[in-house]
Amino acid sequence: MELNSNHFLKRTILFGILILLILPSIVIAQTKTEQIDKLMSLYNEYGQFNGSVLVAENSKVIYKKGLGLANMEWDIANQPDTKHRLGSITKQFTSMLIMQLVEKGKLKLDVPITTYLSDYPKATGDSITIHHLLTHTAGIPNYTSFQNFFNDHMRNPYTPDEFVEVFKDSTLQFTPGDRFAYSNSGYFLLGVIIEKVSGKTYEQMLQENIFTPLKMNNTGFDHHSTILKNRATGYNKFGTSYTNSDYLDMSIPYAAGSMYSTVEDLYLWDQALYTDQLISKKYKELIFTPDISTGQASYGYGWGIHYQPLRKTNDSIKVIGHGGGINGFNTIISRIPSDKHLIVLLNNTGGTDLRTMSRSISSILYGKTYDTPKKSVASSLLGVIMDRGIAPGLEEFKKMKTSETYELKEMEMNMIGYQLLGLEKVKEAIEVFKLNVTSFPESGNVYDSLGEAYLKDGNKELAIKNYKKSVAIDPSNTNGIKILKELQSK
Repeated sequence: MELNSNHFLKRTILFGILILLILPSIVIAQTKTEQIDKLMSLYNEYGQFNGSVLVAENSKVIYKKGLGLANMEWDIANQPDTKHRLGSITKQFTSMLIMQLVEKGKLKLDVPITTYLSDYPKATGDSITIHHLLTHTAGIPNYTSFQNFFNDHMRNPYTPDEFVEVFKDSTLQFTPGDRFAYSNSGYFLLGVIIEKVSGKTYEQMLQENIFTPLKMNNTGFDHHSTILKNRATGYNKFGTSYTNSDYLDMSIPYAAGSMYSTVEDLYLWDQALYTDQLISKKYKELIFTPDISTGQASYGYGWGIHYQPLRKTNDSIKVIGHGGGINGFNTIISRIPSDKHLIVLLNNTGGTDLRTMSRSISSILYGKTYDTPKKSVASSLLGVIMDRGIAPGLEEFKKMKTSETYELKEMEMNMIGYQLLGLEKVKEAIEVFKLNVTSFPESGNVYDSLGEAYLKDGNKELAIKNYKKSVAIDPSNTNGIKILKELQSK
């Protein structure tokens, strides 16, 4: 009896050990999915994420979900197959088309763009190569930063050749190849080059060379006039409320940001990039190689490349990705090739901090600690200002800034400052930008914004003072340099 009892006990212990050996993989998988769901649900609850999410671990999808509403007027929920505008994620598809043409011998990376664009000014075009356009080192001013862009161009339809006329005669910001300056203009030109060389439209090239082969059936070049099933509506967040986003004619973003897609289709795209289905290994490696000729080691061809440190360890992970922002939408795709992890976040309520969300999800995938969501100081502040005025808003700001429940972010404060400027609440905007300067004194951008607000208020002296400070902190602020020269010459 005792022997049988011991035998049973040994078998129980052995079985228990087996259970312990088997369970961790199950529990971890479940825990990661649950952690991601809890994280994103909280971001949604706090009004910081409204869209579609997909997360893959070792190429296997472990989480995909829609949160919030794709259409607020009809209470239609976001789903994994909801179509969102991608903004600048489009650039990686443009770079793929370019490299496919390079592989076929129809394009060269190191020859002047005037080789393919005979009408482009030779004074600048003869010194710019396709490599410069792909890496944002061409020095062509970014057309979305032009002062008259929103009023004069954003709503109007253009052919690609017509819109090139808007920026082709602009003075270069620097000698091509000298440094990095993000420019939608460069990627717009890449789309035109694709059309000139192929004899097909950019849209046709996307469809024939990427979408159809990969069966990305829910992806395309967006057109406002097209009836598109399951398309999300874009909204702007205004404090704790929302408005419909401003109209944008999709001929304007073109090869720099015109696509729509779903998180599921972007998973197909990610998986294809581990194969040679679209392009050979040799040319694919060029896409993901950072350009170090200007000391800018964080951008390849249409992809950002950086190393993300993991908490409580000396290790870091290589992340290849890109963000996007377009009226009413912002997006991010983050790939971790070493482990074939993927994070896709598509949000349809304007600007929000998707990078922090993506970093937290990647930390979950690696079993590390991560930042949990907090309420937005900026959103709450704007609500108080609109309801009760600037003085109560400033008092509330002091309380929220020291609260563990709230988080202060430079980008969000800057955003509400510009929202107030848009409403002609210039004095209120100045106070918000001043709070941002005090909170983030090492940022050139906050001084630039405050300078702009003072300029709109007619205070030239303080505008110059803040633009000077901005340029001193950030010498690459070419727009600030330009405005400063104009102000000092008057």
